[in-house]
Amino acid sequence: MPVEVLSLEDTAVPELSTVPEQRYGGVTTTEEALMTPKVPKWRALADKITAQIDAGEYSPGDLLPQVREMVRQGAGSITTVHRAYQVLEAEGLVRGSRGHGTKVLGPEDAVSGVVTGSARLDRLRRTGQPLAPGETVVNRQSSLRSCWEDEIAELLGVELGAEIIFRSRVFMRDDIPVTLAFNVIEMRALLALPELLDAGPMSKWRHDLYRERTGKTITAGPEMSKARNASTDELEMFQIDVPDDVAVPVLVLRTVYSDEDGPLEVWEDILRPGMWHPRN
Repeated sequence: MPVEVLSLEDTAVPELSTVPEQRYGGVTTTEEALMTPKVPKWRALADKITAQIDAGEYSPGDLLPQVREMVRQGAGSITTVHRAYQVLEAEGLVRGSRGHGTKVLGPEDAVSGVVTGSARLDRLRRTGQPLAPGETVVNRQSSLRSCWEDEIAELLGVELGAEIIFRSRVFMRDDIPVTLAFNVIEMRALLALPELLDAGPMSKWRHDLYRERTGKTITAGPEMSKARNASTDELEMFQIDVPDDVAVPVLVLRTVYSDEDGPLEVWEDILRPGMWHPRN
C-alpha cells in the first residue's frame, strides 16, 4: 500500500498563546493553551459536513464536492479532505465509489446492496451461481485455530480455546470490500470434509457434500444480528484507513448451522460501514 504523507496542517499541534503570561488561579495563559487539545482539521471538516447533512443541506443521493474542489474552496489540504471523507464513510453517512464520487446515504441505501450468507445459499441452490451480479470474492483463507471468542464458543458448543476450522473470504463490489465472511466450523466436520482445509471453492456446496457423505442434513437456525465497532484487522480487510480514535460501527450477522448431533458451523457476515445505518 502507498505510504500516506501528512501535511503539517493535518497534525494536531497545540498553538502557543501569544498573549503575555498572566496568572489566573495559578495557571498561565500559555499553560492553558498547552492544556487545551486542538481538534484536527479533518475531524472539524467531517463534523461540519455531518451538520450540513443533518440540516438537509445535503440530501440522500447528493454527491459531496470532489476532493480537489473542496481544497479549492479552502476546506484544507487533499489529505485533510480525503481523511474527512473516509471518516464520514466509516460512520455510515456517505459511500465513495471510484469514478462516481462520494454519495450521501439515505435509508433506502441500507443493506440493499449486501448479500448475506443465507441469501447466498438460497441463490446457490436456486441458480447454481455462488456470486451475485457484480460481486467478486478475494482473499480466501482456511486454517486450524483455537476458538477464544466466548459467544462463538457458546454457539458452537465447544470449550473456550478448543480447536476449530476457520474459513474466511472478502466479497467485493465495484472494487470495494463490502462483506467479510467468516465460518467457524466444529472439528468433527473435518472427518467428512477433509477439503475444508483447502481455502479454494469445493466441487459442490459443502453442506450438500456433508449430507451425501454422512446421511445427515444440516439446517440453519435463525439469523442473529448485532452492531459493534470494527477491530483493527477488520478495518484493514475493509481497506478503511481512519485514525485510531475513530470508532467504526459494523453490523454483524450470524447464523448457526446444525446437524442431528448439534451445532456444526457458525457463519458470520460483517457488513461494511455505509452498507447499513446505525443512525436514525
